[in-house]
Amino acid sequence: MKKQASPEIFGIADLRSWSESAAKQPVRFGVVGDPVEHSLSPLIQNAALRECGIKMSYAAFKIQSSELEEAISLFRANGFLGFNVTLPHKAAAAEFMDELDGDAPAIGAINTVTVRNQKTIGSNTDGIGFARAIRDDFSVDLRDLRILLIGAGGAAHGIAYECARENCERLVIANRTKSSAERLAKKLHHFFSGPRVLGPVPRLHAMGLTESELRAQIGNIDLIVNATPVGLGPSDQAILPAHILEPHLMVYDTTYGSERTPLLRAASATGARGANGVSMLLHQGVRAFEIWHGREAPLAAMRAALVNKS
Repeated sequence: MKKQASPEIFGIADLRSWSESAAKQPVRFGVVGDPVEHSLSPLIQNAALRECGIKMSYAAFKIQSSELEEAISLFRANGFLGFNVTLPHKAAAAEFMDELDGDAPAIGAINTVTVRNQKTIGSNTDGIGFARAIRDDFSVDLRDLRILLIGAGGAAHGIAYECARENCERLVIANRTKSSAERLAKKLHHFFSGPRVLGPVPRLHAMGLTESELRAQIGNIDLIVNATPVGLGPSDQAILPAHILEPHLMVYDTTYGSERTPLLRAASATGARGANGVSMLLHQGVRAFEIWHGREAPLAAMRAALVNKS
C-alpha cells in the first residue's frame, strides 16, 4: 500500500492494493465520502471498538463519485464488515447495494452498509440519529415541532422521513431547486393526509429558498434544520442570513466542520438556540455499531471520545 500523506485517510488506489497489507492493517470498517477529512466517525467508532475489546479498526476513505461503485465492490472483496456513507454519496450508494434494509427503500438513501455473506446491505440510521439528537440538544420530540428542513439530498431524505414518521406538527422542505423539494414532499404526502390539521397552514409544504418564501414561513416554524453541506467550507456563508431568523427558533446544522458553523453564528446573533451535527453523528453511529456487531453500543465511550477530541 502506498504511504499516505495522512495515515488515517485512504483512497481508491489503496483499496485496489489492500490485500498487500491486510495482515498489517486490520481495518474492517470505514467511512466513505468526499470530503471526508473532517469526519469524526473514525474517532467514535474506534473508541467503541476499543471499549468492547474488538480487535479491528475503522478508517476514513476519500472516494470520488466516479469511484463509488468500484470502492463498494472492493470493500466487499477485501473482507470489510461494514462502512458508513456520507456526503455526497448517500443516494448514489443505495443504487449499488445488493439489498436495502428497513426504511432505506422508502428513503432512497443510505448511510450504513453491512457486508454479510459477500452481500452489501444498505441501511439508513440518519433519521433515528437526528431524532435522538434533537431530543438531546433541545429536550423536545419531533412530533411537537413545526420544522423547516433545508435541502433535498440524501441526508435530507433520511431526516424528512423521520419527521414524517414521527408525525411532526408541520414539515416545510426548502431547496434552491424547488422541484427537488417538491419530489421529496410528494414521497411523504401519505404521512400528512390524516385528520391532524393546523388551521389554514398546510402541514406539508415544498418551496424554494428565496428570502420572500422564507419570510412567509418563519412565523410558523419552531425548528430549522440545515441538511446541506453548506457550512463545511471555510469560506461558506450562512445558508440563511441572520435577518431572516427570529429568537423563538431552534436551529440545527447537520454539518460540524466547526463547532460554530456560519448558520449557528447567525442564529446566535439573533438570540436563537442552536446546535451542530455532532450529536446526530453520535447517535447514527451508535445505531450503525449495533447493526454491525449485534450488540449494544458503548454510548458513554463514544460520547467521551467526542468530548475529549481536542
